[in-house]
Amino acid sequence: MSKTPIKFFTTAGCHLCEQAYQMLDYLVNHQDETADNFDIQVVEIADDDVLVDKYGIRIPVLASSISELAWPFELEELRLWLNQ
Repeated sequence: MSKTPIKFFTTAGCHLCEQAYQMLDYLVNHQDETADNFDIQVVEIADDDVLVDKYGIRIPVLASSISELAWPFELEELRLWLNQ
């Protein structure tokens, strides 16, 4: 079974991004039913002006081929989004 690619849009020094990544890490790496389902790609938006324009005030943002989830979100909302 192939893993679902998930992009995690972030930037250095973003404390909300750190909180979101901890939740994501917990769900993806510590929940047996989720562990092998996702391939997480961390994307630094500061390196790309287009990404800064698109995500700069919304980060952290998670994106799959189906949808995006932008901050603020709670653990359960993230869990539901991952399992869509």
